[in-house]
Amino acid sequence: MRVLGIDPGLTRCGVGVVEGVPGRPGKLIGYYVVHSEPDEDIALRLLHLDKSLGELVAEHQPDSVAVERVFSQHNVRTVMGTAQASAVAILAGSRAGLPVQTYTPSEVKAAVTGSGTAGKAQVTSMVTRLLGLDAPPRPADAADALALAICHIWRGGTRARIQAAAVAAASARRGGPRR
Repeated sequence: MRVLGIDPGLTRCGVGVVEGVPGRPGKLIGYYVVHSEPDEDIALRLLHLDKSLGELVAEHQPDSVAVERVFSQHNVRTVMGTAQASAVAILAGSRAGLPVQTYTPSEVKAAVTGSGTAGKAQVTSMVTRLLGLDAPPRPADAADALALAICHIWRGGTRARIQAAAVAAASARRGGPRR
């Protein structure tokens, strides 16, 4: 499975591409950071992000996209920009017809390090180790995006199977699919 992980941000949006199977170390395909200038018009920044993510999806042909779910922050301006970037990231995957899954930061940390409260340094260290890299991916936005891709490879398939089983069970209780 090839996954494009996206750590959404308006000024810096991390993107990581990993190939792998659950329970095994993955293979790094590439990582990037899409930058935009804070003093640029918001519409142009979002357009640049959309175009860049669309190009990366087209270039890497992932099987799915994993995006960090926006969490509550005290700085409303920061959370708004992150939420806007997150929507663009979800749209990039959806536009390409790919399944898109979101994960909370603690889900990603738990998947990669074993602890949902791990720090950025621990996540970066484990990503470096799990992908067999000679040096840690920089900046941290890229490492976080790679962690999202690893998380999805290891947990996404299981989550999708659980959701499919729940839908099938609900359908059976209703007497079959609705028309």
